[in-house]
Amino acid sequence: MFSLLTLISNLITLYIYVIVFGAVMSWLVAFRIVNPHSRFVYTLEDFLARLTEPVYRRVRRVLPPIGNFDLSPLIVILLLVFVRSLLWEAYAAS
Repeated sequence: MFSLLTLISNLITLYIYVIVFGAVMSWLVAFRIVNPHSRFVYTLEDFLARLTEPVYRRVRRVLPPIGNFDLSPLIVILLLVFVRSLLWEAYAAS
């Protein structure tokens, strides 16, 4: 059981890193620090969007973007951290 919980916790951590990296990439493109027309940048952005957008879409149905601020990455990270800590507490209680 411990091994399965560790695997799930590591996957949650990896997905949090993907979310943070996607946010940083979007800022780099928005501020023109990286070339948005580069094939590598386009492929990386597309890959990150395919991993994160399905989850963001569900959050945006409940909490739409406020002005120019999209809070869905922050909400998803907070939910993932909550789920991870809930799993560990449930394991410790058993």
